[in-house]
Amino acid sequence: MVLNKEILNKYVSKHLLIIYGLFLITGLVFFLRFNYLIKSEPEIVKIIEVKEVLVDTTKTHKMFLHKMGMLESSGDYKKVNRYGYLGKYQFSLKTLNKHLKIECSAQEFIDNENLQEYAIYKYLKSNKGELYKYIGKYQFTTYKGVYITESGILAAAHLGGAGSVKKFFDKGEVFKDGNGTPITKYLKQFSGYSLEL
Repeated sequence: MVLNKEILNKYVSKHLLIIYGLFLITGLVFFLRFNYLIKSEPEIVKIIEVKEVLVDTTKTHKMFLHKMGMLESSGDYKKVNRYGYLGKYQFSLKTLNKHLKIECSAQEFIDNENLQEYAIYKYLKSNKGELYKYIGKYQFTTYKGVYITESGILAAAHLGGAGSVKKFFDKGEVFKDGNGTPITKYLKQFSGYSLEL
């Protein structure tokens, strides 16, 4: 019985030493790690603020053209005004023939709805190419009290030509058409449309 107690004591003592050694090693590792964290440089965490952006999904390319047609001619493809401007979007024959290279007579143009839709698409795209520097510089900013967007710029160019838009941004000149409509009206009314050009 005494022998068994001695063997048991030796066995327990041996394992207690192992447990104590593991405890010391764990404590040492913890101390070294904690000491490293205290002495290490603080990490800079960048917090990016996410702003909510509201998109008006009703302002589509189709709605832009509908509004343009209503303002220009009440949506009448056959409309010819007192100055000789033609169709739903009120093009001059000079713009059609020389600028857009669309060879047709006035009658041919007002009789062809598809041709009129092609003309407005081609004109918007042409003006976008001519005014891309102004669009890049001024869109999403406020200039002369007017919030500027690409669609507003292109609508203003339709009313008064690309040259009048350039003068507005370069010199602050506000062009008005034959009916007294300023390009700033179109800049405002056609703001924020998503165009497919």
